[in-house]
Amino acid sequence: MKRWLLPLLCALSLLSPLGANVQANEAAPLAANEAVEKRLLAISEELRCLVCQNETLAASQAELANDLRREIRGLINEGKSDAEIMDFMVSRYGDFVRYRPPVKSTTLLLWFGPVLLLLIGLLALFRTLRQRNRLIARDTLSADEAQRANALLNAAPTTPANAPAPHESAGPTP
Repeated sequence: MKRWLLPLLCALSLLSPLGANVQANEAAPLAANEAVEKRLLAISEELRCLVCQNETLAASQAELANDLRREIRGLINEGKSDAEIMDFMVSRYGDFVRYRPPVKSTTLLLWFGPVLLLLIGLLALFRTLRQRNRLIARDTLSADEAQRANALLNAAPTTPANAPAPHESAGPTP
């Protein structure tokens, strides 16, 4: 009985996630007007979710994102233009709410920070490699030094590894 119980439990555990997909339904549009939904999607693709921060407002499932989409839908129904809606969101949440913020003095680090970090890293790598090459070139033996080192190595007496060194005595010192 124990032989087939473990494979059966493994098979059931593999099939259990499939049931969750069967029960999931597609989200129903919240507005009856399809044009409003298309505008809402276009605007929310340009805005950042304030909770997720790396997702657009359209892709986020956070509760705040739902509230912001509801707010945008209300502004669309009031007849506001896309630019007016974007200005409203920026005035309320700052340039951070834009998924692609404009290039201006307050967002320069956001736009050029990664490039600046890359350049600093490349400069540090270049300096380290150059310093390493200088150390290698400086530590290379000249021809005279290499000849002298070989002569010293060849002239060294051959003693067993466990034999005491000549300056060590076999017994206690007086």
